[in-house]
Amino acid sequence: MPRKKKTVASKRHEMIDTKTEDILSTSGVVPSVGLPKDGIFSKKWVYIVLGIVLIAGGYLFFNKGLLVVAVVNGKPIFRWDLNRVVMSRFGSQTLESMISEALVDDVAKKEGVTVTQADITAKENEIVGSLGSNVKIDDLLKYQGMTKADFESQIRLQLSVEKILGKSITITDGDVEDFIAKNEATFTATDEAGMRSQAREALFSQKISEKLQPWFTQLKQKATISRFLQ
Repeated sequence: MPRKKKTVASKRHEMIDTKTEDILSTSGVVPSVGLPKDGIFSKKWVYIVLGIVLIAGGYLFFNKGLLVVAVVNGKPIFRWDLNRVVMSRFGSQTLESMISEALVDDVAKKEGVTVTQADITAKENEIVGSLGSNVKIDDLLKYQGMTKADFESQIRLQLSVEKILGKSITITDGDVEDFIAKNEATFTATDEAGMRSQAREALFSQKISEKLQPWFTQLKQKATISRFLQ
């Protein structure tokens, strides 16, 4: 039986196939390769993910307070809920206090006023000593609900204000004698030197109080303050 002659179409098809194979082999096109037997999530990646999960879980376990601040009858109180309540109740008050501290710090730096740790310690001892021999600093902090850092911060602010405003305060001997004459029954000191010292301190505090509000009001009016707390 005679063999069939290849048609033009068949020859053309062979030529296309041959050219296609040549193009693929010379152009660098590589046929798609199947996924490895282990798949995308190989054992190596599984171990890495498990390690991350275990580390994160351990961190949260030993730092529960980062998320949950208390548990009441099995119901957690989350830190963000605590922050929200604290901000709504005390946020504005705390912000104004921080603004006041920043303003006073700026003035102190401009005028070269410094408060040393020795100044703070001396004031602490003075305050605690005025409360009686049986009162300790820890007792005072517990009563006030403050930390030592907060207490020292308030003292630093007070001393800064006293040094700033105290530059313009003058107390004469006549002021001291007049004060003793009017308030003799209130002194704890019995000798003349002690009474004069206490009188001078009382007059100084009185004059600071008189100057403080007008000075601070003017300070806030001159300052540029932008508040974003809502």
